[in-house]
Amino acid sequence: MSATAVTTPATSTLRRRALGVLAAVVAALAIWAIGALAGVDFTVESPGQPATDIGAGAIVTVALGAALLGWAALALLERFAPRVARPVWISLAVVVTMVSLVPLLGVEATGGAKLTLGATHLAVALPLVALLPARRR
Repeated sequence: MSATAVTTPATSTLRRRALGVLAAVVAALAIWAIGALAGVDFTVESPGQPATDIGAGAIVTVALGAALLGWAALALLERFAPRVARPVWISLAVVVTMVSLVPLLGVEATGGAKLTLGATHLAVALPLVALLPARRR
């Protein structure tokens, strides 16, 4: 007897979404690492707060948290509004991504740090938008 793996649509969706989360985290970390290797100073100072050095751990934690929250929001939309889940979630993802860039305008940091950190925000969003929503039928 031979064993063959059966891929169900649910398994395929789960794998694609897990890949999206992994890709988002790896992309953000890769952009941060390229910036670090290029000598970018990731010290960020928010008004009224002490300076913070944004390290790899912070990048992974925030990227993973954002990706999992995005997945959870999509799952809720698919459960309670399945007909509009995809377009609503994609719109929400774009808005959240744009809003996530706003704090970069109000912090003290080098131009390289702002550019690199902004790129990490986009690097998290792109694979999530590409891989999390259900494929069109």
